[in-house]
Amino acid sequence: MKWYLKVVKENYANFQGRARRQEYWMFLLFNIIFLIVAMVLDNVFGLAFEGIGYGPLYVVYSLAVLVPGLAVAVRRLHDIGKSGWMILVGLIPLIGFIWLLVLYVTEGEKGDNQYGPDPKAGE
Repeated sequence: MKWYLKVVKENYANFQGRARRQEYWMFLLFNIIFLIVAMVLDNVFGLAFEGIGYGPLYVVYSLAVLVPGLAVAVRRLHDIGKSGWMILVGLIPLIGFIWLLVLYVTEGEKGDNQYGPDPKAGE
């Protein structure tokens, strides 16, 4: 949970620097859990849009974490020495998603790179 809070509180719209794998994947895990909870709450309270399965709680939460989600994804790309613009590769159907997945699971560069110091340096 500390990784999720770090992304949302400390680095809300920070597209500079680097994010290690654990920060990215823990943020993604908790984000998916919270999205599922929002969807369930929408359905329990009868707020879900007809035929879609989610409602305003889901939409508001999704919009609230859009910027930090993009920011941590860009910082993750920086950790492996790639430009944040590489995130646009995801727009290529299927192949783009697979390529980004490979990049996100790749270990970051050891030591400093052009995007900042190694986030694992203190360990």
